[in-house]
Amino acid sequence: MTTPPQTPVFVDQLTPGAAASTIDEADPAAAYFKLLARLRSPLTLRELMIQSVRSGYIGQAEPIDPASLPPSAAELYPDVRVGDLFIPSPLGPIRCQTFAPGARTGALPLLVYLHGGGFTVGASEDTAYITSRIAEENGMLVVSVNYRLAPEWPFPAGLEDTLAVLQWLRINGAEIGGDPDFIAVGGDSAGGNMAAALPLKANDEGARAPDAALLLCPITDFNVERHASFEALAPRGIIYDTAFLGYIRGAYVVHHRLWSHPHASPAFGDLSTYPPTVIVAGGVDPIVDDNRAFAQKLEAAGRPVTLHVEPAMPHGFYFFPRLLPQGEAAFAAIRRFLSPLIA
Repeated sequence: MTTPPQTPVFVDQLTPGAAASTIDEADPAAAYFKLLARLRSPLTLRELMIQSVRSGYIGQAEPIDPASLPPSAAELYPDVRVGDLFIPSPLGPIRCQTFAPGARTGALPLLVYLHGGGFTVGASEDTAYITSRIAEENGMLVVSVNYRLAPEWPFPAGLEDTLAVLQWLRINGAEIGGDPDFIAVGGDSAGGNMAAALPLKANDEGARAPDAALLLCPITDFNVERHASFEALAPRGIIYDTAFLGYIRGAYVVHHRLWSHPHASPAFGDLSTYPPTVIVAGGVDPIVDDNRAFAQKLEAAGRPVTLHVEPAMPHGFYFFPRLLPQGEAAFAAIRRFLSPLIA
């Protein structure tokens, strides 16, 4: 639906779920917890850490001088029509943004897009450049999802929101100008993880899986320390380092027993029916070997996959427009991948 419900509470704005920490008056240690709550606020170290992550994210700490930034998505793609879409789910409406290419007619192939942010921060507005560019260059209608965030809503909450969007679009996609018979999934970083997991989640839930996958620097195996690139590059990583990976893994996946769950680490899933996939990776991203390994597993399963690695590039190198030529090459790889699928 395109009209917001009365007094909406979107799923990404819900009060914390089972992951919230509270003091039980019946707890024999309640007095200790109450004293700690007076000495430090908020109570848990986890909440202290998430505050710093969220306040330091893009544009959320202090105002940024516009002159120091690349051009905005609206400036670069003025013909892309940006709209709001509110998709129902058991817990309430899921707020999505739609990005429709200019001067295109007929039912457009759809892309469900999942923003990055380490599972704990971010919104569809943050990736407007990526979604606008994919929409305009490929003639796609992009639906960018504001899913529930960890640690308040850990795995699999955000993935469940994404599946609800996919299923809604399969039935109702024509109402917004899309073609429900072709729905790809895409995402960057943490969003790439959920995009990689969605085909497996959909199959296990008896839903039709996405028809293609666009994975930008995804995590596909939360046992990422097994890879040589992580061992070598993560300790001094700027965008992705050892401490941050440990934090987001604890916030999102929570339990060690879930590190290898296929819906959290799709590298452990049955890939025999996985859709055609493009993986974009940076050659000095600590998780580049994870990306290479996932591509190899898809190849071993007989699935079509394109791996595009840009040497000397870090995690998320494609994020800002007109900054790095390697970012241009990444979007060109996406166009080459999509062209025969949506022609």
